[in-house]
Amino acid sequence: MPTYDYRCETCGYEFEHFQMMSEEPLSDCPKCGSPVRRLIGGGIGVIFKGSGFYVNDSKSANSAAAPAPAAPVGEKTGTDSKPAAPSKSAGEKTTA
Repeated sequence: MPTYDYRCETCGYEFEHFQMMSEEPLSDCPKCGSPVRRLIGGGIGVIFKGSGFYVNDSKSANSAAAPAPAAPVGEKTGTDSKPAAPSKSAGEKTTA
């Protein structure tokens, strides 16, 4: 349920009222009984609470750097790796 802002047209009193969207707007000032007008608000920004959602969070220095470009196909990447062992079919026997 939203909170609506109201302002009295006579005394200028501003107040908030928590009501369902389907309810009729208030019509009388709680201070002087004069007519009130519901104010149109600009809304609020959404603030997510939890790790990584705050506006003032910043990335670490490592993640700010551009990622290293990928090596083109067929070129060595500088890592030592063994070639994959050939696969054996289900009917082959292993000899030691």
